[in-house]
Amino acid sequence: MKDYHINIFYSEEDEGYIADIPDLKACSAFAEKPDQALEEVLAAKKSWLETARANGKPIPSPEYRPVIYQVA
Repeated sequence: MKDYHINIFYSEEDEGYIADIPDLKACSAFAEKPDQALEEVLAAKKSWLETARANGKPIPSPEYRPVIYQVA
């Protein structure tokens, strides 16, 4: 099964790591270390999906893939 892509990058402005899931609007997290950002965004993903289900909102399929995966 295909899962949601997670981006993790360092933000100079925020002086920390940001993790986001492009397919889930506004699903992101911030932490001082990349592994912490991943842990936080996985928790955010769980909450995002639970909230969408509880409110009868549509859940998008995992579609986003960076170009690097498309040419490999």
